[in-house]
Amino acid sequence: MVAAAAAVGVDFGSAFTPPRVPRVDARTPPATYSAAAPPLGSSPADVEPPTAAASNYTPPEDAIIVIKEKAMDRLVELKEKQADPSSPLILRMGVRNGGCSGLSYVMDFSTEEEIQDEDEVDDYSQEGIKCVVDAKSLLYLYGLELDYSDDLIGGGFKFFNPNAEEACGCGSSFGV
Repeated sequence: MVAAAAAVGVDFGSAFTPPRVPRVDARTPPATYSAAAPPLGSSPADVEPPTAAASNYTPPEDAIIVIKEKAMDRLVELKEKQADPSSPLILRMGVRNGGCSGLSYVMDFSTEEEIQDEDEVDDYSQEGIKCVVDAKSLLYLYGLELDYSDDLIGGGFKFFNPNAEEACGCGSSFGV
């Protein structure tokens, strides 16, 4: 192959420097960048995107499920996209049998009417978010940390459960 390349005049011995293409940070959604163009020669890492609405967020100490700042920012974004952004976003969390390790996490949106008397509710009134946990799942989820990752591979909501004795590699199931 080298002989064939030499025959057509390609020199593999010299250093080839490809043109510099600006790196785009795929983890930050384009909507968070400002409309002003960054100075020439700067990279996206040099330009700070505006902070999200929940940047002053601090999780309450008595919360059943601790929602980390990145997860709260994402939930606030989802709340703003719902049909009536003034109504609270109700996040129902629980566990069900199944998954690689025996139990898997369940997370879905709910309504005020679906909240039962025996449900535990964390009310994040400043952000307009309610986190609801059913009584059966409470033992398994108490102290759970909900985080968010915007990585291209493996991104999404992440669960960190102090009650889990084992967890699978995908992070969506656990065992006690």
